[in-house]
Amino acid sequence: MSYEAVGPIWRVVRDRFQKMVQGLQEEELSLAMTADSSSIGHMIRHNAEVEYMFAEWFFGATAPEGREYIASGQGGAHNGHALTLQELIAFSAAADAFLTEAMKQLSDDAWDTIVESKIGPSSPREALGRAIYHTGLHAGQIGLIRKHAAQPTSAQS
Repeated sequence: MSYEAVGPIWRVVRDRFQKMVQGLQEEELSLAMTADSSSIGHMIRHNAEVEYMFAEWFFGATAPEGREYIASGQGGAHNGHALTLQELIAFSAAADAFLTEAMKQLSDDAWDTIVESKIGPSSPREALGRAIYHTGLHAGQIGLIRKHAAQPTSAQS
């Protein structure tokens, strides 16, 4: 099996996530459930960074020169690297395109070959399952935050 078998599943999940990101308002990026938890903007950045990492680790792609991982493993909403909504939309879309292209380039027989990575051994097929789960998890968290987090004062008026 190749990308043709798993690609449509990825597209459904990832396109829905991207549509949600594109529907956000700038002031929602800083929303979080608590002062110590990740903000919506941080989760979007983190999700995109994980896609870049998975493309490298499991699909043999080389990340673009100068790619920084600032929201993965550095915790919380306060990592000092805020992006505007338009920058996050573009970064998220670029990460998706990068991972998608890496998946398309993977040979059919490599999909079930175990790869050692920083998060342990996994085949590219298993890694894609993890990426789908990861994206869905953060989509749910973002939806929950949008529903329940205190809105900034400017958004309440």
